[in-house]
Amino acid sequence: MNEEIYIDIEIDKLTNSIENRITGDIFDTEVIQLSGKDKRQIKKTNWRFNWHTELSNENRQVYKLIINNNKFIIQGLLSLEVKTDHIYMHLIESASFNCGKDKVYLGVPGNLVAYACKISFDHGFDGYVAFDAKTALIRHYQETLYATHFTGTKMYIETPAALRLVKQYFYNKI
Repeated sequence: MNEEIYIDIEIDKLTNSIENRITGDIFDTEVIQLSGKDKRQIKKTNWRFNWHTELSNENRQVYKLIINNNKFIIQGLLSLEVKTDHIYMHLIESASFNCGKDKVYLGVPGNLVAYACKISFDHGFDGYVAFDAKTALIRHYQETLYATHFTGTKMYIETPAALRLVKQYFYNKI
């Protein structure tokens, strides 16, 4: 039996890429799809979730967020699935050094959600992204991502909100 996993990451700030929390410097990022052979890049001790399981699931695509000039340090991870008419986000996580009050970079979660929206547009799904949210964060996602609460823990991002996120993060890449 699969344990239900909910999206439970705080959207700390919508930035233009990712922003150093202390200096305010902005760093250009890139999102790259991982394959099974990339498992060694993901050390289990640096993550709360088992990303090796996500990588081994053939229905899911796992992406890493990196800073352009520092391709070996993963800032965050995203697991998604291409459905028939939308993208489903299974899991999203910031690297341990991007969590808590002493995090290094702001904007990592927003960047990854924006990438899921971009993938949705690329597939002709008009930006629609669905996910299951931790109950305590439903209002947070409504306010930060302009996501719509459907029922229970189910939420989705519609075209206007998806466009806003894609323009925020990928304005110079689309």
